Amino acid sequence: MAKDRATNTTDTTVELGSRNVFADLQIPDADAHLVKAELVSSIDAIVRQRGVTQVEAARLLGLSQPDVSRLLRGDFREYSLERLLRLLTSLGRDIDIVIRQTREADSGRLRIAAAEPA
Repeated sequence: MAKDRATNTTDTTVELGSRNVFADLQIPDADAHLVKAELVSSIDAIVRQRGVTQVEAARLLGLSQPDVSRLLRGDFREYSLERLLRLLTSLGRDIDIVIRQTREADSGRLRIAAAEPA
């Protein structure tokens, strides 16, 4: 970013994102990464809403406290979508998977929507 001191203007290039940072960074399986991130965000919201410690959350989730800490800090690469869904069910959430025809001409996509606040 170059700044012109005489006119106090800034030359800035702004690029509109796709709503999926993983796709913007050209990470393979970007849709799956985004869904996993959203599931982890839901887990984090539930844990915060309940006001439990990471030790208590670990007991509820069947994980160790260090694993909960890593998960909630965004280190979820080792977790499959299925495992994250199971963690949500252990926190008392129902999971519904809906498969439908895509409206777009090319391929479908993965997405998640919470029916209610975490």
